[in-house]
Amino acid sequence: MTSFLDLPPLLSAHGTVRLPGSKSISNRMLLLAALSNGVTEIRDLLHSDDTERMLDGLHTLGVAVESVGSHAYRIQGGAGNFPNKKAALFLGNAGTAFRPLTAVLALAGGEYQLSGVARMHERPIADLVDALRSLGADITYLGVEGFPPLGIRPAAIRSAGKISVRGEVSSQFLTALLMAAPLVQQDVVIEVVDELISKPYIEITLNMMAQFGMRVERNGWASFTVRAGSVYQSPGLVFVEGDASSASYFLAAGAIGGGSVRVEGVGKNSIQGDVRFTEALQAMGARIELGENWISATAPAEHGSIHGKLRGIDLDCNHIPDAAMTLAVCALFAEGTTTLRNIASWRVKETDRIHAMATELRKVGATVEEGADFIRITPPAKILHAAIDTYDDHRMAMCFSLVAFGGAGVRINDPQCVAKTFPDYFARFAEVVQPVPVIAIDGPSASGKGTVAQQVAQALGFHYLDSGALYRLLALAAQRQGIALNAEMRLAQLASEMQVRFEGADIWLNEVLVGQELRSEQTAAAASTVAALPAVRAALLDKQHAFRRAPGLVADGRDMASVVFPDAQVKIFLTASAEARAERRYKQLMGNELGLMEKEMNATIATLLQETLLKEISARDERDTQRSVAPLQQVVGASLLDTTNLTVAQAVQAVLKSYHALKP
Repeated sequence: MTSFLDLPPLLSAHGTVRLPGSKSISNRMLLLAALSNGVTEIRDLLHSDDTERMLDGLHTLGVAVESVGSHAYRIQGGAGNFPNKKAALFLGNAGTAFRPLTAVLALAGGEYQLSGVARMHERPIADLVDALRSLGADITYLGVEGFPPLGIRPAAIRSAGKISVRGEVSSQFLTALLMAAPLVQQDVVIEVVDELISKPYIEITLNMMAQFGMRVERNGWASFTVRAGSVYQSPGLVFVEGDASSASYFLAAGAIGGGSVRVEGVGKNSIQGDVRFTEALQAMGARIELGENWISATAPAEHGSIHGKLRGIDLDCNHIPDAAMTLAVCALFAEGTTTLRNIASWRVKETDRIHAMATELRKVGATVEEGADFIRITPPAKILHAAIDTYDDHRMAMCFSLVAFGGAGVRINDPQCVAKTFPDYFARFAEVVQPVPVIAIDGPSASGKGTVAQQVAQALGFHYLDSGALYRLLALAAQRQGIALNAEMRLAQLASEMQVRFEGADIWLNEVLVGQELRSEQTAAAASTVAALPAVRAALLDKQHAFRRAPGLVADGRDMASVVFPDAQVKIFLTASAEARAERRYKQLMGNELGLMEKEMNATIATLLQETLLKEISARDERDTQRSVAPLQQVVGASLLDTTNLTVAQAVQAVLKSYHALKP
């Protein structure tokens, strides 16, 4: 069964995030350290699936790698020589490990096998293999021609060290050739055929090679030369920059959700091209500030809405292919259409990102056009709630977390896929976003929670949810249609189909105003019966979540804090003695349902009625607290509010005090 994470509707975003290390820099640095002369200590290394694959690969090759801190490693370089000359490496779906290791091992004089997950075996590598073969590398496809897995045998280096590689598929091919070129031990000239995509990633590679003493001669983006005799030298101590691609999600949150949101670990002097994502956000209207080691983003000044109204853009994204995915989701919150061009590389990433992005954006209501190398997004009038499939792609999961600013929340399927580059992403995201607040008031029947909840909602200007009314409406609808109260699947279907609308004190079922029959003892008893059915509760859960809208919600029921809104900012368990609740119910019946004055009723009959009500309430308490699904309970963190001796006004003030105490 696929796991998921439900993100609630988000109200705003502000705060500070310390970024994890860059994946691109981390894996390049690990490999360069292994290839260099001397010992290198790397600090602030990213901990993720991709870096673990590189570390595992180096360990398998016999490289001495020592952990010297939570994000620090000491690596004994081998000057291009790996102790183990025969090994099989499993590299998952880590392109930043697979491509460079393919090139390096092809020239390292050993016998190796490189494999990965199924998706890695669908990612083309022929351009890199062809370039290496032209140098004399002996590489065999062990599966489908042009794709991993690969078999490598010792190369027979040819005297002419001139090779060419296409630049339009993946910049990782050129990166791999550049990093491996010094192992050839003769002049190597690498010519780029066609347009080179993702140029900033090549800048990262060249900058890092320079850190390790390797000078690369270049002719613009057309060719690169590594001279014979070039040797990597350890710089000793090096630090990994914060990940600029990961920064994009938090900066976008600031631009959409008001801000400001500040990311630390990357700044205006970053060697990462994705730092230029800030220019795209500025073009959309966001306010950006950059420091030496930080960047902040705030919503456009002319818009004060919680969704931070941006404007659509038409942008060539060759320079920010990964961060451009974040722009695609930002387009949902922009006025006008957004077109992202020159993104053909999306097709050969962890998934076909153009198709995946288009599919999921349509789920939330966007109009999307996709082409071979572009995507065009027109936002919907209203962003819809949806379950987002992530395609085992970390960036899909992180990008679509921003949809929660659309007012309906979002479900992220397989959220664990973020472990590839940012294992604790959702926890860090939660630190800077503010969900639409919920005050959850649970309690037994006739405790007064409905009256209190309504008045609290009115005082705060919040929406109100009477969850018990949903079950009573379902019971009433079932009785009207002749559906048995134990027909679980039919009731669940009815629950998902019925249309419910609350307007003040009025409640509408399928566009028909419901009268006092909704509050009858017969309907209440029937509601208690259907509420114990798991399929019914699951069917009504989405309807209850839909009531959570800005500026806030007050919800009353029996499992609001435990099941429906476990992240509620205020949790109240409101109760009273059974005798007090029976008396309140009796008075309610006298004035509302029977239409009688108490003095007109025979005293004996009145006493019997009160006794009957006490028994019914006690029986209801027993059913609600003992049921197997979502039993009535005071959850951890909920404040007990006993109203036996309190007025309604006093109870309302107690709840409001709890809420205001949370505000800074």
